[in-house]
Amino acid sequence: MNNLETIGISRRHFAAVSLSAGAALLAPSALFAEGTQPLTSNSFLADLPTVKPGTNTSFGPLKQIEAGLLNVGYAEAGPADGPAVILLHGWPYDIYSFIDVIPLLAAKGYRVIVPYLRGYGTTSFLSGATMRNAQQSAVGLDIIALMDALKIQQATVAGFDWGARTADVMAVLWPERCKAIVSVSGYLISSPAGNQTPFPPQAAFAFWYQYYFATEVGKAGYAKYLDEFNKFIWHQASPKWNFDDATYNRSAASFNNPDHVDIVMHDYRWRLGLADGERKYDELEKRLAALPVVTVPAITMEGDSNGAIHAPSAAYRNKFSGKYDYRLITGGVGHNLPQEAPEAFAQAIFDVDHF
Repeated sequence: MNNLETIGISRRHFAAVSLSAGAALLAPSALFAEGTQPLTSNSFLADLPTVKPGTNTSFGPLKQIEAGLLNVGYAEAGPADGPAVILLHGWPYDIYSFIDVIPLLAAKGYRVIVPYLRGYGTTSFLSGATMRNAQQSAVGLDIIALMDALKIQQATVAGFDWGARTADVMAVLWPERCKAIVSVSGYLISSPAGNQTPFPPQAAFAFWYQYYFATEVGKAGYAKYLDEFNKFIWHQASPKWNFDDATYNRSAASFNNPDHVDIVMHDYRWRLGLADGERKYDELEKRLAALPVVTVPAITMEGDSNGAIHAPSAAYRNKFSGKYDYRLITGGVGHNLPQEAPEAFAQAIFDVDHF
């Protein structure tokens, strides 16, 4: 899970930055006020069959490609010459979070790319000597490298948890590569220095796993009880999502990646300043630590039953200066929004692409 980063409390990133809801004026280019729906909202799914969560259970053959430091495993659907959409998962999830989103977008002519992030599924490091690093800038660069390898100049990038953070990172560091973004839970960029302010007990309790991961016994416990641990997080993060064992097991297979435990530990330790990053990313992290504004068109989303601590939408509104919309998805939708509400997620991608 991921995100309380820069805005008071965002679940996996401790952000000691306090963003005041009224601290900044909205940019004139923000054409869609929070809570409004673009005019295209009702047109996207009108001629497609209703897709209930869990309708689809398998992908076609997955693909592999060398990109940057990785050999990336990914699913692809839709026409090769269609506008590109990249869908990014978080922890502890995988590409199956988008299993019901992909066919909706492909049917509308999008080229949909869904990679396993480093440490998941069939994605592997090209060299055993590469640091198993999960810094936000490093993961962002992974996706830029994937776009380069696939000869995709620009894409709409959409994700949740680590994937939403990565979409935010890409939008501020490489805005020319992002046509637009969809970010569940809003603005999730943070820095180790910004995560040093302690939380009061109730908020700190929600981050128990991060403190657990800060210890060697926590790392050993995660490795030993991997299946139980991640299923428990699923229940915590989406308390009203009645997923079955088969649904969980399809994603759980991706956690058997040999680098998974090291990547997860580094992600959460680095956020808290307990693990070092790599010097080659210092300049990018310095830029991110300034919490730059997202200027590309954006839709942020939240489920009404997200069990992960997350900032209220007003707290991060001033971090988006381009065309913008916020959507609260009701009906007991939790943290894994794309899998729990695939039609709403696909609709947001279509809409932001037409802002």
